[in-house]
Amino acid sequence: MRAMTITDDHRLMPVDIPEPAPGPGEVLVDVAAAGVNRADLAQVAGHYPPPPGTSELPGLEVSGHRRDTGEAVVALLAGGGYAQTVAVHESHLLPVPAGMDLVTAAGLVEVTATVVSNLTLEARLTAGETLLVHGGTGGIGAFALQYASALGARVLATVGSDAAVATARELGADLAWNRRTTDVVAVVREAGGADVILDVVGGPALGDNVRMLREHGRLVVIGTIGGPVGELDLGRLMARRARVIGTTLRSRGIEDKARILAATRERVWPLVEAGRIRVPVHAVLPLEQAADAHAILRAGGHVGKAVLTVAGTS
Repeated sequence: MRAMTITDDHRLMPVDIPEPAPGPGEVLVDVAAAGVNRADLAQVAGHYPPPPGTSELPGLEVSGHRRDTGEAVVALLAGGGYAQTVAVHESHLLPVPAGMDLVTAAGLVEVTATVVSNLTLEARLTAGETLLVHGGTGGIGAFALQYASALGARVLATVGSDAAVATARELGADLAWNRRTTDVVAVVREAGGADVILDVVGGPALGDNVRMLREHGRLVVIGTIGGPVGELDLGRLMARRARVIGTTLRSRGIEDKARILAATRERVWPLVEAGRIRVPVHAVLPLEQAADAHAILRAGGHVGKAVLTVAGTS
């Protein structure tokens, strides 16, 4: 099968390799398209190796067809998605939402599972609370704004340009600011602070994030784009009776992922099928141009996901 592998000098290269052999509880999925995520960029750069025993190919989510039944599905993976075929545990498959094409569906499952697991299962965001999302027009951010709005939360967002402010408002943000030209801490505190903050920046933003939390606030760190190390004012954290929650999705066990996916299907699929949430796709490229898709994410300014299509599938 055709796949994209990572070279020793951290480049993506097309190769022909054998199909994966399904293990216990696994099925084969013939891939139609693969979603691109920042974790893939980190893996190519040598900073985010796959969990032991999983495929060393990049790619955390795909859409396609189960080979045994022909059903159109999306699959959450620990790796291996940049390929024509993947082996995946059956409990990590969900049906493609009614009315959604396979290309759009390829960018759905990783982002929705990430947001549901962090905002609902970890942070317990509820209607009437205020959520602050950093990177509000990226793949995760664009979905988080819509999901939180659908939950009845008040939604704040930071973005990277004035144009993105309008986009964030269209996606469900009640207030949005260009982080490059705004004192974010000041405007968020003026807006009343946040009960929950969803952060992909990491260490450098840690102190400011705690300053923006309300009493009993929850800071959920799901990425370290800015670096993994920061300073934490424990006195301020304790005074607010706040919490800092750090999570990853990729390395979770089979049962844990299955639980998250069940919650995702229950909470998100009806919203998608009813048209209340859309999945923005910024760019669609063939699998062999995966490096170009990575460049889009690296440059920033995109709205939603980049997706790679696999030749010979639909």
